[in-house]
Amino acid sequence: MFEDIERQIQSYVEWLRLLVESLGALVIAAGVLVVIVGLIRYALSRANDNFIPIRLAFGRYLTLALELQLAADILSTSVAPSWERIGKLAAIAVIRTALNYFLSKEIREERASASAEREVATIPGSNDGRPAPPRAEG
Repeated sequence: MFEDIERQIQSYVEWLRLLVESLGALVIAAGVLVVIVGLIRYALSRANDNFIPIRLAFGRYLTLALELQLAADILSTSVAPSWERIGKLAAIAVIRTALNYFLSKEIREERASASAEREVATIPGSNDGRPAPPRAEG
């Protein structure tokens, strides 16, 4: 009886793992669609904007997808823990965590850079995005 319940729970967890992995793939697909739409808008607008907003949007999708894939791997290991699976999970977790860390760091840096560019562009009297020279007091 206990073995039957254990097999049933393992089956449910495997289905959940498959669902979470599928969600991760769907998030990546949605991110790719967002990038394609952004690139088309960029090409049609003929503006001299940069790709930072497109890259930031895609980075957020990739970050979420990485988290979902890691969750699926954790579910997979929790059902049938063996030292081999635990080792694979550890390697995958380290790789995905490193990717997620550097991707998040790049997103923060790009966001800060874009924010700084917007601030400079909105300074009254600025010329081509350069700050206005200081005024002489007197």
